[in-house]
This record gives sequence, structure tokens and C-alpha cells, in this order.
Amino acid sequence: MRALAGKARGYMGRYMDRRRLDADLRWRRPPKLLVHPASGSPTVYYLVPHLTEPAGGVRVMYRHVDLLNEMGVKAAVLHDAEGFRAGWFVNDTRIVYPGGLTLCEDDILVVPECYGPGLHLLPASARKLIFNQAAYHTFDLLPVGVNPYKDVPNLLGMMAVSRDNLELLSFSFPGLAAWGTRPVIDAKIFHRGPQPLQRRLAFMPERREAERHQLLHMLAARGVDWELVPISGRTEAEVGAILRECAIFLSFSEREGFGLPPAEAMASGCYVIGYDGGGGREFFDPAYCCPVADQASFARAVVEATARPLEELQSLGAKASEQVLGMYTVGGLRADLRAVYERFV
Repeated sequence: MRALAGKARGYMGRYMDRRRLDADLRWRRPPKLLVHPASGSPTVYYLVPHLTEPAGGVRVMYRHVDLLNEMGVKAAVLHDAEGFRAGWFVNDTRIVYPGGLTLCEDDILVVPECYGPGLHLLPASARKLIFNQAAYHTFDLLPVGVNPYKDVPNLLGMMAVSRDNLELLSFSFPGLAAWGTRPVIDAKIFHRGPQPLQRRLAFMPERREAERHQLLHMLAARGVDWELVPISGRTEAEVGAILRECAIFLSFSEREGFGLPPAEAMASGCYVIGYDGGGGREFFDPAYCCPVADQASFARAVVEATARPLEELQSLGAKASEQVLGMYTVGGLRADLRAVYERFV
């Protein structure tokens, strides 16, 4: 009987895994689009998933569209769900939907990496540009040996959001043109506050759940009694306000394209301790933050930091804010976008 029960559990486990995989693949299918003859006035369409929860990658694509329109390049967000607009940050970004879209052969369809398994479903005659904001997830759900960008007709190249990811993608796809388009840290939202920092440890709970659970237990065992501040499901403005009150931000970044949360925390004046996630390596400078390689060094760094005077942490946070806000600017992204699109529009 035990053997039969074990087989039944194994069967149900495989069944549920298959159901989850099928559901994951379904949302990665791009909408059906028809292509019309060239108009002579190309538009750039960013195909953006209609996610109801805050997602940094969605914010980045909305910003690309806004900047391109400011630069005189016609652009719009393309959402599959009629009437959808991301509501967790303030925007008046131009949005279109498949039902009212006239996609022409000289337009450019910008496709995020999450649609990799469904690229073959896009019209062959449409010009395409991959926007890969998560290079470490490029091959998710694909069998070994399957190249998601091979034999994709009219593929112009790909964009990445960090030097780390650009290097990884260029190595993986040496025949495909690649450009870097830096993220922007909005200084109006993420900046230092006038009030003194509080003995608070902020973190985003969506990454490295097991490591986070272990770390918090280790800190409690060592007597760290700072207030824990998990940040989830908040608007962009709310996140900025919370970070301005926290002396330390714990980074659980993992396999990141860039890693906006620790960068935004630095901009807000936090002393950041934790994992750079790969994509964040370019701004995790030990001169003003504390990158770690494992759980023991993570816990040790937090224990040591919480024993330091708040004034020291505030000074390091101020240096981090200055550096990060100086690197990830609207002007810098505008130059990056110009370098990409001047070739095609």
C-alpha cells in the first residue's frame, strides 16, 4: 500500500508540475498580430506583459516609450489585455491594444525576454528587437540546445540593462547585435530625506526566500533587535518614502538583469548589504555598500553594521546615493536609446 501511495503522490506531483508549466507557457504566448504594408513612418511598439503587481521591468519599458516619444521617435506600449494600464506608478504613457493596432512592416516590435518560448508565433514580416532585462532567465522553459533567437526572421538585435547581462548575452549569441540601455533611478522618488535614519532593516521578500528565512534567524540568534521592514505590493512613491527612513537595506538579489531594489535603496540613502545578483555588480561598490558571497558573510556584515553609529551608516548612504543617482540618469538612457534606434527609424 505504501508503494502504491508513493506512486500516486509521484503521479500527482508530475501532473501538477505539468499544469504549472502549461500555465507558464500560456502567459508567455504573445498576442496574435497582423502585419500591414510599410507606412513610411515607423512606430516602435513595446510588447509589455499586463502584470497587476509592481515589476521593475514594466516600469523600465514604460520609461523607454516616454523617452522615445520625447525624442521624436513614435512609440507605444502594447498590452494584450484591452484597457490595461500599470497603476502602481504615475504615468500617461501612450498605450495601444491588439484590437486597434495597425502594425506595419517598417514598425519595430520590442519583445521582452519572457516571450522567448513564443517568438515563433510573431509575424515573420515584423521587425523585432529583443529587450532582455533578465539574461539569466533567457533559457527558462527551453530544452537544452534550443536557441530562442535562432532563425527568428527580421530580428534586428537585442538590448540589455546591465554590463553583466550584456556580456552574458553577447557571449551566448555572438552573431546578434547587442546594446546596453541603462536603467534610470528617479531622483524625484528615490532620494535621501532630511530626517535621521531609523534602526530599521528593509528588504524585498520576493527573492531568496530560504536564505532570507535563515538570515533573519541568524540575526535574531545574535541579538539584532532592529525593526524588520518587508516591502511588497507598494507603489513606487511609497517604496521611496519607506526607504528614506531605513538605515540598512538587505539585498536578496538573485540572477538579476540589473536589480532595481538595491539601487533604489542606495539612492534613498540606505547602507546596502547583500547579494548583487550578477546584474547589480556594476554598482555594488564596497566603498559605499557591502556585497556578500554567502550567508555567513551576510549575517556577519549585518551584525557589524548594526553595531556602528547611525551617523556612519548615514554617511555611507549619502555617498551611495550620490554615486547611483549620478550613473543612472534620464540623460544617459536617452543617449543609449539614440544609439540603438538611430539605426532603424
